[in-house]
Amino acid sequence: MLLSVSTGIMEKIKILLVIKLTLFICVLGVSQNSAVKGIIYDSESKPAQLVNINVAGMSLGTSTDMDGNFELKVPSNVDLVLEISYLGHEMYVLKLKLKPGEVAQHKIYLEQKYTMLPGAEIRGDIHSAYTRIDNSVTKKIPTHDGVAGILKTLPSVSSNNELSSQYNVRGGNFDENMVFVNDVEIYRPILIRSGNQEGLSFLNSDMISSILFSAGGFDAKYGDKMSSVLDIKYRQPREFGGSVSASLLGADVHLEGTSKNHLFRYNTGLRYKTTKYILSSMDMSGQYDPNYLDFQTYMTYDLNDKVELSFLGNINSNKYKFVPEDRKTSFGARDNAMNVTMYFEGQEIDQFTNATGALTALYRMNLNTNLKFIFSTYYTNEEETFDILGEYYLNELDASQGSNHLGDSVVNIGIGKYLDHARNYLTGNVFSFKHMGDINKKNHNILWGIQYNYEDYDYHINEWTMIDSAGYSIWSPGYRDDSIKLYFVDIGEVGIRSSRISAYIQDSYEFNFDKFNLSLGGGVRFNYWSYNNEFLASPRISLGIHPYWNKNFIFRFATGLYHQPPTIKEIRRMDGTINKDIKAQSSYHVVLGADYEFKMWNRPFKLSTEIFYKYLYNLNPYSVDNVKITYFGENIAEGYAAGIEAKINGEFVKGTESWFSISFMKTEEKIDGAYYTTKNDEGKLDTVMYGFIPRPTDQRLNIGIFFQDYIPGNQSWQVHLSLLFGTSLPYNILNKDKYLSIGKFRPYRRVDLGVSKRLISSEKKLPKGNIFRYFKEMWISLEVFNLLDIDNTISYTWVTSIQGEQYGVPNYLTGRRLNLKLVAKF
Repeated sequence: MLLSVSTGIMEKIKILLVIKLTLFICVLGVSQNSAVKGIIYDSESKPAQLVNINVAGMSLGTSTDMDGNFELKVPSNVDLVLEISYLGHEMYVLKLKLKPGEVAQHKIYLEQKYTMLPGAEIRGDIHSAYTRIDNSVTKKIPTHDGVAGILKTLPSVSSNNELSSQYNVRGGNFDENMVFVNDVEIYRPILIRSGNQEGLSFLNSDMISSILFSAGGFDAKYGDKMSSVLDIKYRQPREFGGSVSASLLGADVHLEGTSKNHLFRYNTGLRYKTTKYILSSMDMSGQYDPNYLDFQTYMTYDLNDKVELSFLGNINSNKYKFVPEDRKTSFGARDNAMNVTMYFEGQEIDQFTNATGALTALYRMNLNTNLKFIFSTYYTNEEETFDILGEYYLNELDASQGSNHLGDSVVNIGIGKYLDHARNYLTGNVFSFKHMGDINKKNHNILWGIQYNYEDYDYHINEWTMIDSAGYSIWSPGYRDDSIKLYFVDIGEVGIRSSRISAYIQDSYEFNFDKFNLSLGGGVRFNYWSYNNEFLASPRISLGIHPYWNKNFIFRFATGLYHQPPTIKEIRRMDGTINKDIKAQSSYHVVLGADYEFKMWNRPFKLSTEIFYKYLYNLNPYSVDNVKITYFGENIAEGYAAGIEAKINGEFVKGTESWFSISFMKTEEKIDGAYYTTKNDEGKLDTVMYGFIPRPTDQRLNIGIFFQDYIPGNQSWQVHLSLLFGTSLPYNILNKDKYLSIGKFRPYRRVDLGVSKRLISSEKKLPKGNIFRYFKEMWISLEVFNLLDIDNTISYTWVTSIQGEQYGVPNYLTGRRLNLKLVAKF
C-alpha cells in the first residue's frame, strides 16, 4: 500500500520535472534567438568604451568594447527596459519588446551630464568658456523670440528692440555675430531695416538640444567675426514625440521620431507668426498685415557603424504689408512740449524669402578620430518696396502748470510733407564646402578644418526721400542733387561674384601639477577673399587654471586676433560707388575671467565675472536706424571697447533657476576727417574735427534679470519675469562728406511678465480612457509684454518748423499687450 502511494508520488514528481524542464528549454531556446546589439557614442560623438548596459529587474547585462560595440541576449515577448549608464553622462533608457528570433540594432548617443548650473557652464577644456543656455527656459520666458529673449538677459549682450532677434555684444553691431546650427553657418536677410519686417529668426527652439554662447575670445574653429558666436545643436531624437503651441502671435508644430531599427531619425518643425496684434500698440496706426512662415527639418541616417549622413533644411518666408493712416506723437521736455500729427497715403510691401540646405557626412575613422564633410547652400530673395506720403503738423503744447488747457496745442510752428520711395531688390546664393576633423590623443585634442565659399549677389537700389516744409524742398548736404532737391537719395546696382577660402587648426593640452590643473589651447585661422585679394591670419590662445586648493574656482585668460572680411553691405560707399580696396575690420581681444561655485541657503549658485578689452582697427564707420546698418564704405577709423561684467545664477527660489547680470562697457572710435560745425563769436561757422567719439553701440550700463518663482505648495503655478535696462545709446548721423551729428536716445527700460499653469505633468500619469494621457506636458500661460507700458525709442522722424529748426520725432516701440499661450508636448 505504502509502496504504491510512493510510486504514485514519484511519478507525479517526474511529470512536473519534465514539464518544468520543457518550459525552461523553450524559454532558453527563445531567449537565445533574441538579442539587442549596437554601438554607443559619448557626448562628443565618439565610441564609448566600458559603458554599462543592464536590463531592469533582471540579472542580465553587459558592457561595450573598445570600439563602443555591445551585444546582449534577452528573452523575447517580454517588455524590457535597458538602462545604459556611463560616467559623466546622463542615463539612457531604452524600452523594447522583441519577437522570437529578432535581433534589434541601435545606435545610441549619450548626453553629457552637467553638475554645474545650466545657465553658466564650462564646456570641454577649462580654458574655453561658453555660456550654456537651458533650452527649456526659451518657451517660458515672456518674449517674442525665446532664444534671443534669453540672450538679451546675459551681461555681454544688449538690445533696444523687442521686435528684433538681433543683438549687440560688447560694443559690436548685429553684423559682428556668428550663428551656427550643427556646424552650418546661418545667414540673415540683408535688406531688413526694422524689427517690424523681421519676423521669424532661423532658430527653432522646439528642435534644439543645446545652446552655447561666447561673447569673445572664442576658438579658432569658429568663423571670421569680431564679436560673438552662438553654437546651436539640433536634437537627434530617440523616440517618437512632438509639441504644439498656439498664442495670439501664431502657432508652432513640431514632430520627431526614429525608424523601427533606429537607423533613421527626423526632427521637423513648422512655425507661423504674426505680429499684427503687437504692432497695433504703436503710435503709427494703420492696416498691419505681417505674415511669417518657417519650415525646418533635420534628418540623420546611419549607413553603418562608422558613417552617418544628415540633412538640415530650412525655408523661411517673411511677408510684411503696411498701409499707414495717421499718427499722433507727443515729445519734448516739460517746458518745451511738442506734438506732431501726421496723415499718410500709400503703402509698404516687403518680402524676404530664404532657404538653407546642408548635407553632412560624418565618418568615425576610429575611436579617436572623426572626419566631417559638409556641403551647404543658402539662397535669399529680398524685396523692399514702399511709397508713403506723409503730411505733418507740428504744434507747441500748453505747458503752464495749473492751466485749464495743459497739454493742448496752443500754436502751430510747422507744416510740411515728405515722400519716401523705395524699390530695393536683392538676390543671393552662397555655395559652401566644408571639411572638419578632430583627433583625441592622450591629453591632446587636435581640431582642423577648411572651407570654400562661392558667393553670388545682385543688389538693385532705388530709394529716395523728399521733404517739403512750408512749401520749400529741403535737401541734405550729403545728398544734394542739382536737378532735384532731395533730402536723401540712393540709386545704384551692385553685383558680386567672389570666392572665400578659410582654414583653421587648433590644439589643446592639459597639464596636471601638484596644486592646480592647467588647460592650454591655441590655434590659428586663415582667410582669403578673392574680391579684394586680402589674406588674413588670426592667431588665438587661451588658458584655464583649476586650483586644487579650492575646486570651486576656475580662472581663464584668452587673447587673439579677430578679422571680419567685408560683405556686400560694407563695400558700398555712401555716395553709391563701390570700394574694391575695402579691407577687413579687425579686433584684438583680451579677456580675463573667473567662475566661482558656492552654496547659499543650502542651494547651488554660481558667480561669473569677466574683464575685457578690444582694440579695434581698420574700422568701417556706420550709423544705425532701427536695425538698418549703413556703412561709410571706407576703413577710416580705429577704436576700442572695454568693460567689466558679472552674472550670478542659481536657485534663488528652490527648484528653479534665475539669474541677475550687470555690465559696464565703453566703446569709442576716431573717424579720420569727421567734423561738425559751430558758430564762433563773430557768428561765422567754424569746422571742428572730432577726436574719439562714442560708437553707435556705446551703452555704458546694462542690467538683465530673469527670475522664476512659484506659488508655495503648488509648483504647477509659476511666474517668469524678464527685466532689461540699458543706458542711453548715441544717435550718430554720418553723411558722405563726413559731417557727423551726435544725439542720444532715451534709456531702454522693459519688463515682461509671464504667469503659467501646468495642466499636465510627465510625473503624473493619467488613467486609460483620458484623451490627455497621450501628452507628456501641457501648460497655459498669460504673458504681459511691456508690463510698465514704457515708451522706448528706436529711431527718429525729422520734421522742420517754419523757422527752419529741425525736430526729431521719436518713433516709439510697442506698448503694453497681453498674450495667451498654450503649449503641449507629446
